[in-house]
Amino acid sequence: MNIVRDRYLNELKVRMNNGLVKIITGIRRCGKSYLLKVLFYNYLLSVGVDDSHIIKVDLDELDNEELHDPHKLNTYIRERIIDGEMYYVFLDEIQEVQDFVPLLNGLMKIRNVDIYITGSNSRFLSTDIVTEFRGRGDQIHVYPLTFDEFYSVRTVGFDEALDEYLTYGGMPFILNRPTEELKHDYLSNLYKEIYIKDIKERYSIRNETSINELIDVISSSIGSLTNPTKLENTFKSIKNESISKNTIDSYLRILSDSFLVYEASRFDIKGKKYIGSPKKYYFSDLGLRNTRLNFRQVEAPHLMENMIYNELLARGYAVDVGVVTVNEKIESGNYSRKQLEVDFVVNKASKRYYIQSAFAIPTDEKREQELRPLNNIPDSFKKIVIVRDNIKPKRDDNGIVTISLKDFLLIDDPLEL
Repeated sequence: MNIVRDRYLNELKVRMNNGLVKIITGIRRCGKSYLLKVLFYNYLLSVGVDDSHIIKVDLDELDNEELHDPHKLNTYIRERIIDGEMYYVFLDEIQEVQDFVPLLNGLMKIRNVDIYITGSNSRFLSTDIVTEFRGRGDQIHVYPLTFDEFYSVRTVGFDEALDEYLTYGGMPFILNRPTEELKHDYLSNLYKEIYIKDIKERYSIRNETSINELIDVISSSIGSLTNPTKLENTFKSIKNESISKNTIDSYLRILSDSFLVYEASRFDIKGKKYIGSPKKYYFSDLGLRNTRLNFRQVEAPHLMENMIYNELLARGYAVDVGVVTVNEKIESGNYSRKQLEVDFVVNKASKRYYIQSAFAIPTDEKREQELRPLNNIPDSFKKIVIVRDNIKPKRDDNGIVTISLKDFLLIDDPLEL
């Protein structure tokens, strides 16, 4: 099954021969190795690079176990550089090598070597791998399959594929699991046997139950504002457990650094400043979120919001949660300040968009509710409402554009409709 992932392939193309180590990061099983060893490898062959000038080392294979010694791996690579032409070195699962940083630093000094590394155990799950190569590394972050990537290899209609994606997510191997039971087992095993084990190893977590409980709590409340204090109270009142807010804050950072969840900060649109707390947390993959709850809370509106957030990240946007403060007249005749929420404030370079995710707008009252925050934004950046219904794009008298989820997911530049 050939899944086209041109966004990431193009990121590798433009970074070729730039003198930096290309660090391919992302949650385990999201397709990093496939990107490097299949898509990019085939691209190099297609532009005339000889196969002998592509040095691939799969460090998680038993045959290469002796190459976990950095000195032996260094010798192995250098022995294969026999002329002055460019060599492309692929080191998959580099974390298997003991003290690999000096190894990479040495290889970078070879004029005709271009280095690409992947890794996905506890060390590479963390965003701090990029810090280790500050100034010498170039990160390409790979996400699970977006819907258009997923849909490109499905042979069913849009609606059926969307329901499947909202339920089981975009981990590439899920496409090879033909039954619901096998999909569930695969996602459950990813959590238990890979992600949680990696996190425990990296952060020396002794109380696995607590962090699992926290994952379950935020799984139940995607798209809701929360903070460590609120979560501490939730554990006390609902789960009858005591977990300090400091521990919860630490766990939230771990889950975010490990790419399991994404943290969305609030941005005061009128005040043009960030608000520290509360925040929203979205899951990097909907299937991983749903399996935590045994698929009991598969609410389409919340999952759609999470999917839109993920899609925007994958398209290279910076995404925040927007806040608009308005003065509202109350019964006494006085005014009360109220904060209205804009689902997403989306930025890329000089462009900005304000987006509302609205699964359905069945009444005028519901439409007014969705549009009110957008109508109170005092600037001229584009304002968009995304709905589940398959409608044609339309613009109202205030310039607010309503587009379908289908167009948003499948059109190359949907925010410019």
